[in-house]
Amino acid sequence: MFGRRQSEEKLVVLPMRTAAASKRPASTPNKVPNSAQASARKSLHAAAPTEEPYAIKSNEYYEIKQELFNALIEIVDVGQITKMNPADARTEIRDVVNEILVAKKVPMSLAERQELIVDICNDVLGYGPLEPLLARDDISDIMVNGDKNIFIEVRGKVRETNIRFRDHSQLLNVCQRIVSQIGRRVDESSPICDARLPDGSRVNVIVPPLAVDGTTLTIRKFKKDKLTLDQLIEYGSISAPGAEILSVIGRIRCNVLVSGGTGSGKTTLLNCLTRYIDTDERIVTCEDAAELQLQQPHVVRLETRPPNLEGEGQITMRDLVRNCLRMRPERIIVGEVRGDEAFDLLQAMNTGHDGSMGTLHANSPRDALARLESMILMAGFTLPAKTIREMICAAIDVIVQTQRLRDGSRRITHITELLGMEGDVATTQDLLIYDIQGEDDDGKLIGTHRGTGIGRPRFWERAQYYGEERRLATALDQAGTANNE
Repeated sequence: MFGRRQSEEKLVVLPMRTAAASKRPASTPNKVPNSAQASARKSLHAAAPTEEPYAIKSNEYYEIKQELFNALIEIVDVGQITKMNPADARTEIRDVVNEILVAKKVPMSLAERQELIVDICNDVLGYGPLEPLLARDDISDIMVNGDKNIFIEVRGKVRETNIRFRDHSQLLNVCQRIVSQIGRRVDESSPICDARLPDGSRVNVIVPPLAVDGTTLTIRKFKKDKLTLDQLIEYGSISAPGAEILSVIGRIRCNVLVSGGTGSGKTTLLNCLTRYIDTDERIVTCEDAAELQLQQPHVVRLETRPPNLEGEGQITMRDLVRNCLRMRPERIIVGEVRGDEAFDLLQAMNTGHDGSMGTLHANSPRDALARLESMILMAGFTLPAKTIREMICAAIDVIVQTQRLRDGSRRITHITELLGMEGDVATTQDLLIYDIQGEDDDGKLIGTHRGTGIGRPRFWERAQYYGEERRLATALDQAGTANNE
């Protein structure tokens, strides 16, 4: 079959250690007598905790798997296998592994054999032990702390899994496979790397010597089904009137800054807002790792590039934002504002690129303004503080604050607009805020989104220009009515 090496007679002569052939001394507890081999095979999989669908695999399982894997590599041409259709490649590997198991008479139940074959297929074609985690849509983060400790975040709560890598080399191989897909590398000379998976999931890898306890891999997964504001309403992240206000803000080309802490849902909300951009607008996105999932047909996606081994060739976020201005964008969307690109983004917002958006790490709308100001000052611009604040107030129309609460839930806590300057101070007003009222018996926080009673926000004339003033007035009125009820 395609992908196999010609010398398939190696099937008979390849060494294969079973539990009985292990050279451990008789006093070692893990040794299994020949007479009890078949019945003792069930020890390959210990019972798993009820909350995790993965069995704890013994050292013996990994030994057998490693020997089967080595035998497979001797028989098949991995370079050819990886070029095949994934389904055909898995069929080919399954057939070869079954032949090896039969030839070596490895005593295994049918269920154990199937699980072993799936694991080997994942090692050859996918991301090894991470494959079942990547397939689950309820997991938002995967955190690998060395080859023995893998944690996941489900519904806002972090817990440890029973999955582990065979050894550090397997973990490092998986990391190399991930970053090589976008033309990057990670090793001792370049120990930190940001990358992405084909589905847009964000990946960060840091290896020794910087990672003291072994290679650390962090994956921020994206859901296969892209979230919408309607779904955020169902999850309680925003009220229906609040979602209507956000949809109007996205439609009428307000300049929006989405602020929040790590894991609070900033990128998810930004994706939701971009759904209300007209399909005939030209959008240019700038990101460190391309992860935005825009649905419009006219989107140009730009991505930064780290320096090479000689320290040359780096393309920064500021380089991308400045280049955007030469690409005739109607909207510029920056995945995350974290440095001197803040100045260029504000300049773009102030010079005709209405409807531009970006995210920023901050704990409140007021903190977001302070962070923008500090970014510009740290970039070396010798401008008076008042001038910078005036630039920020002229550029940004709305700040949407997200927060991950202590019960793991994510909420949009503020929709705040900038009004302008009063002396040396930037003034803001909240259109919608989230009030925490207590918690239930299960420890879940109870709260409501309430309107602040603002009838005509600063961007009212912009809403009139786009014919959305009635929808905006209705949403603001409903937000205030819900508060009174």
